Amino acid sequence: MTSLIWKLNRLRLMGVGEIAWRVGQGLQKKACSLGVGLVPNPPQPALGRFGARFVHETGVDGTGTLAAAEAILAGRWNVFSLRGASLGFPPVWNRDPRTGTLAPLGLGKAIDYRSEQVVGDIKYLWEPSRHLELVTLALAWKLSGEPRYAEGARQLLQSWFEQCPYPQGVHWTSSLELAVRLVNWSFAWQLLGGESSGLFEGEAGEAFRRQWLDAIYQHCHFIRGYFSRHSSANNHLFGEYMGLFIASLTWPCWPESADWQALAFRGLEAEAQKQNAPDGVNREQAVYYQHEVMDMMLLCHVVARANGMAFSAPFLGCLEKLAEFIAAVMDVAGRLPMIGDADDAQMVRLSYETDWCPYRSLLASCAILFQRGDFKAKARQFDDKNHWLMGAEGRACWDSLGLEGENKLPRAFPEGGYWILGHDFGTEDELRLVVDAAPLGYLSIAAHGHADALSLSLSCKGNEFLVDPGTFAYHTQKRWRDYFRGTSAHNTVRVDGQDQSVIGGNFMWVHQARAWCESWVPGDGNNSFVGAHDGYKRLSDPVLHRREVSVDRSNRLIRVIDSLVCRGSHQVELFWHFAESCHVSLNDGTVLAKSSGVEITLAFSGLACDIELFQGDEDLPLGWISRRFDEKTPIYSIRRRATISGTTEFITEIYY
Repeated sequence: MTSLIWKLNRLRLMGVGEIAWRVGQGLQKKACSLGVGLVPNPPQPALGRFGARFVHETGVDGTGTLAAAEAILAGRWNVFSLRGASLGFPPVWNRDPRTGTLAPLGLGKAIDYRSEQVVGDIKYLWEPSRHLELVTLALAWKLSGEPRYAEGARQLLQSWFEQCPYPQGVHWTSSLELAVRLVNWSFAWQLLGGESSGLFEGEAGEAFRRQWLDAIYQHCHFIRGYFSRHSSANNHLFGEYMGLFIASLTWPCWPESADWQALAFRGLEAEAQKQNAPDGVNREQAVYYQHEVMDMMLLCHVVARANGMAFSAPFLGCLEKLAEFIAAVMDVAGRLPMIGDADDAQMVRLSYETDWCPYRSLLASCAILFQRGDFKAKARQFDDKNHWLMGAEGRACWDSLGLEGENKLPRAFPEGGYWILGHDFGTEDELRLVVDAAPLGYLSIAAHGHADALSLSLSCKGNEFLVDPGTFAYHTQKRWRDYFRGTSAHNTVRVDGQDQSVIGGNFMWVHQARAWCESWVPGDGNNSFVGAHDGYKRLSDPVLHRREVSVDRSNRLIRVIDSLVCRGSHQVELFWHFAESCHVSLNDGTVLAKSSGVEITLAFSGLACDIELFQGDEDLPLGWISRRFDEKTPIYSIRRRATISGTTEFITEIYY
């Protein structure tokens, strides 16, 4: 029944064109089950044609990389919440390391990878097969020259070829997974020596090279036949173009390679403009996915440049705007609000510093590409990833850049739907609020959006106080999946126990709240925002939620006024979620929160309310944060609850 409801909901969100396309995809899958359209015997590759080298090797501290490579060879893997898990080397590629479920080896496109009974947790299955660890071994060989790392890379690949034959099993279901695997294969190929690698010497080496190249051809052919389209054309489509583009430049060994390259290049150019707002906000309304799309763009640019190609000025301009948004919402301590979904994905792992940050790494890259001293100030360091990607020339450029303040960074992102309030940005006395009046997500299903309209985050003097609690789960643990993307997990108002937008599946919303800005007053000391959303206009007695947020620097006061415009009676809840570093107490209706010697106080006025403090409540649930996929930690959360009758105001005063 649940599957039927999901299918009906999904159908409701499709247009006629998408329905026709999906019928065609279904027929294509049927044909594949009969062997039609498959390439079990790829054509002979032209071995004299390989792409230019794009990986550098100067100035890298390999300590962390070598330690990671040793752990892999010892069979200890890090997969989301599993740290140092004994999966063996090589692992069993079709076994979910979390649940132990062994996924079937039928035609990949016929497997229901969404079913926990069939495959376990598909995220845990897919992640190792992206082959980021292959690159780790290749990096270790490049840094040390020790043959056992290169031999480990060969063993890892050959075991995957044997256990995951084309086109069978869950690793032949999602084109995005194949695309990310191709990117990691490309880096590993170059790091291991390319076509001149010692792994390809002798008869056995030649056979291994042909085996690998055959798999590359099959990956490209598969992606070309199964692009994500219509309501699924989000970061998946961008990633599929990335994989096909980088593969066709690294291995232009077949007649189809030129067409694959041209198709992917055009697709990347077009999707960069479609999937990102002009002000630099990715339309999926998920900060971590913005990082992923930026990384895709960066990697494609680096590989293209090495091969004498160039993306357009609008493409690179889009990347710079995306970096501006990341820099603008990053507080002085380098933290960003966890808006929308996050899955901890990296396209390729090149850095093993203990304090490595994906956002700062991207800002370092963009500081070099766009000569931005403000990006450098935010990035703080030139990490190993940038050593590998940018080389000595990039390092020299980095060193020549001066540090600049945040004056060039925007504070309003009207197309993307975010506004930044506060003062003393970039200093130790910084106050930074990010207010969300954004669309729910991208396209008809808004797959990675959260029901967070008019939510806000607050950082004071580099300390997080009011936070977005993150994501935690995707395909499994539905109760927690729904909580973390629901309204009660955000610093906003919930009406009648319902989310602002209506969930239709793990990556689908069947009703989307619409939010907007009514007023925005910038300023160095005092600034304000007024916005509203219509998510509860769907109720039998419609409710409009309007929120006013103002900062009064001289009085060290943030005032939040929530207005519920309606005629009838409703149960209303207002939530405030605190970072795990905060100690929070509730005394006589006043909330005191402390973090690293910094204090804020929340005082409430307006209608009399019940005010409750929660921490790690499993039953509601309430009082949790997820900093990493499939990991959650108790935090303090405040719930202010009342029954209203007609239009009512709730006032929250935050003293800092």
